[in-house]
Amino acid sequence: MINVLNGKKVGLLGVPLGFGAGKIGSELGTEAIRLSKVRGASLVEHIENLGGAAVDYGNVEIVKPARPDSSNPKYLSEMAASCENIHAALYRVLADDTFPVILGGDHSIAIGTFSAISSFYRDRGEEVGLIWFDAHADINTPETTMTGNIHGMPLAVLLGEGAEKLVNLGGFAPKLKREYFAHVGARDIDPGERSRIEALGIRDHFFTMSDIDKRGMTKCVEDAIKIASAAPGGFAVTFDVDMIDPRFAPGSGTLVRGGATYREAHLALEIIAESGRLRSFEIVEVNPLLDQSNITVELAVELILSALGKTIL
Repeated sequence: MINVLNGKKVGLLGVPLGFGAGKIGSELGTEAIRLSKVRGASLVEHIENLGGAAVDYGNVEIVKPARPDSSNPKYLSEMAASCENIHAALYRVLADDTFPVILGGDHSIAIGTFSAISSFYRDRGEEVGLIWFDAHADINTPETTMTGNIHGMPLAVLLGEGAEKLVNLGGFAPKLKREYFAHVGARDIDPGERSRIEALGIRDHFFTMSDIDKRGMTKCVEDAIKIASAAPGGFAVTFDVDMIDPRFAPGSGTLVRGGATYREAHLALEIIAESGRLRSFEIVEVNPLLDQSNITVELAVELILSALGKTIL
């Protein structure tokens, strides 16, 4: 056993919510990741092999839609109720002095998860940062969205823009200060999102795939860490597997060619683990219905372990 975690408590929290996305299946990612055997061991067993004390907190209760909804945003009431449950469940994990590993679910869950993280650190008198790995900006509002799907809106909500039921979760807004936010891996940004990024003055906080091509993953991630870790409380990471090229991660609902390689994704998380400033890790948009030979599910497990400090040697 490599004692990377040195007895740290690591809490798994499942958030099997998929109705924020345009395709069904991401709600199945939670159990697929939790139960997958990678090189003969489960995620819990791998965490224990790294010297961690793994605690499985089970799944958050999700308020599921009773019928299709064509509103904008779609399924707002169910999303708001589910995010309340997510917020409460994750706050409890943090209050147990446990490092959260959150298993999604589509990316709309970040509204509830980061709201809980922000609330927890706010109650301690600290700000917390966020690094967002994604092929998409996820910064649409109801005014800019082309689909009404909330999984394209969570970053905007956390920055204080969008539906009030979501923005005011936890009783305050914004949950995230612009100066403590960084985004890595974007390559498919909607026109309205481009306008919002410009208006908010946060272009320098986006490290697109073009930036990664020019400067390398190491430099871009180091700069992202510098931005997010300026927050006194450290930073959280939310990782959408579609940040990775579909050759390596085909099991996601909004694939875009030209993403990070398998090794670039691991490198990014290895650097983040080395920083010592990571306070929570979330992985989202794993869709087993679209996967091929379970490679995306297994990759998700491997990425979690890299974020927890696993290295080649």
